[in-house]
Amino acid sequence: MRTTLEFEGFPELILQKAVALGIARSKTDALRMGIFALNKEYHLVMEPERELVEAKLMEEEMEMKRTKKKYLSEKEALATYR
Repeated sequence: MRTTLEFEGFPELILQKAVALGIARSKTDALRMGIFALNKEYHLVMEPERELVEAKLMEEEMEMKRTKKKYLSEKEALATYR
């Protein structure tokens, strides 16, 4: 996901200080660190691997419904490896 953000005032000062003090290599890295700190504080995502897999599967299922594709049988899936 690409997002463009512009900060002014206090948030910008915090980002600049984080970079100046060597806490983060860039303001983007400082934002990433903030996101992880947010998760650590509020436990928003408890099992990241499971939730990432679930999100990917849901995305693929929606794409299959949109394009009206069907799941391959085991025989069809393995046919390309013979």
